[in-house]
Amino acid sequence: MFKGIKVGAAKKAILVAGVCAEDLKLPSLPADLKRAGEELQTLLKSKGTGFKGDSGETIVSAGGHVALGLGKHGEVKAESLRSAGAKLVKKLDRMNVNSIRLAMANASGKNLHADETGRAMGEGLGLANWRVDFFAGKATKIQPAKAALTIDVTDKTFAEGLTEGLELADHVNYARKIAATPPNVCTPMWLAGEMRKMAREVGLKCSVIDYAQAKKLGMGGIVSVGMGSAAKPCLIVLEHKPRTISKRARGETLALVGKSITYDTGGYSLKVNNGMKGMKYDKCGGMAVIGAMRAIAAMKLPMHVVGLLPAAENMVSDDSYRPDDIIQMYNGVSVEVTNTDAEGRLVLADARAYACKDLRATAMVDLATLTGGIVVALGHFCSGVFCNDEKLLRRVEEASTQTGEKIWRMPLWPEHRDFMRSQHADLLNSNPSRNAHPVQGAAFLSYFVDEKLPWAHIDIAGVGNVDRDTDLCVQGPTGYGVRMLVEMVQNWAG
Repeated sequence: MFKGIKVGAAKKAILVAGVCAEDLKLPSLPADLKRAGEELQTLLKSKGTGFKGDSGETIVSAGGHVALGLGKHGEVKAESLRSAGAKLVKKLDRMNVNSIRLAMANASGKNLHADETGRAMGEGLGLANWRVDFFAGKATKIQPAKAALTIDVTDKTFAEGLTEGLELADHVNYARKIAATPPNVCTPMWLAGEMRKMAREVGLKCSVIDYAQAKKLGMGGIVSVGMGSAAKPCLIVLEHKPRTISKRARGETLALVGKSITYDTGGYSLKVNNGMKGMKYDKCGGMAVIGAMRAIAAMKLPMHVVGLLPAAENMVSDDSYRPDDIIQMYNGVSVEVTNTDAEGRLVLADARAYACKDLRATAMVDLATLTGGIVVALGHFCSGVFCNDEKLLRRVEEASTQTGEKIWRMPLWPEHRDFMRSQHADLLNSNPSRNAHPVQGAAFLSYFVDEKLPWAHIDIAGVGNVDRDTDLCVQGPTGYGVRMLVEMVQNWAG
């Protein structure tokens, strides 16, 4: 792992050249790289190397120069370039190389422009160059990070895209770092303190509704879920309101809401066996919003965007909420609690209602590790999206396609909403029947927005973290959703 990756002039750098599978031909190179290029091209023409130019495949010449496979020219896409960038940074790490000259003209073409190529490579390089090492102690076997990797690129447009991709990866990695922070450190109010600090750094406005205020305001969901913990809950609000709003975004206030359960025991509906392990990742929806808001502010995107983080720790104590409780939510809806482990929708509900009533949101997207049912339905391959508005859905889907963070639309019908009715209150927080289990959370949440407000709920339970290494991610949080939200706002604002 490198301490960082930067784009700039590099001395004594090796050549890394992209080659396509059809011809294994290097791109045109500047005069000072001709000798390195000839050395690589001779190697590629020689028989018996086994190198085919598959995406992410590498071969190293005697002089230490690298050919990076891009796959077939017509099949080079942003997703394959992210993966190739991820594999490249791991190869360079093993080679103990800290400066390269990158030639990637072969990657651009009918599918991608040079800036898109650079951005995808930057994302892959940056996302793969991250690990959880910030809690390493005296007994660690983790090797210290190497000096920063410098990438020298002659193509100005590619370099601009590469820089943008690396910066975006940094925002994702910031979200991943907080997601990986354990619950004995990351409590709701610790998170609030971190957000105040981050907001100052990037120019966001940060306000916090603490436990006493939430109780006074009647936020029964946030209060009930978090009241059993010594670390009391809060609602964190991050606002990006630039001086200049683009013409396309005028009059819009986009609310991004992220479930931020800093730890989930299940409450009195206690998780059993190993079901509690990894529940620090129950805040990954909120972490996606954090990373996105940090990026949106840093990039100065010309749109009014508000991020809401309902943060709570779902614990068991003599002051915890319990099944059969009936609680009053911020918008006046009463809820019969049937399952204290269906807590995420309760804190989200109050945040959604607050976004409508107090922030006058004109559109809303929330992300949450909400249901095991979505994992049964879709696996760990994509998230499930529920949406009441076709235009907003297209915005989310287009952003998802561009960033490679896959989503799949799920149904939400009036029958699903009726299924959440209670005999003793307005709603159940969870129907005891497992029917439509991945849909129940979205059906419940539909009662906590204004009737005509466009909204999308994205259940990221299957993709918020991984239990084994992938090309882009080591075991742990993925930062899923950060890039998609940023892409959506970029496209929206124009």
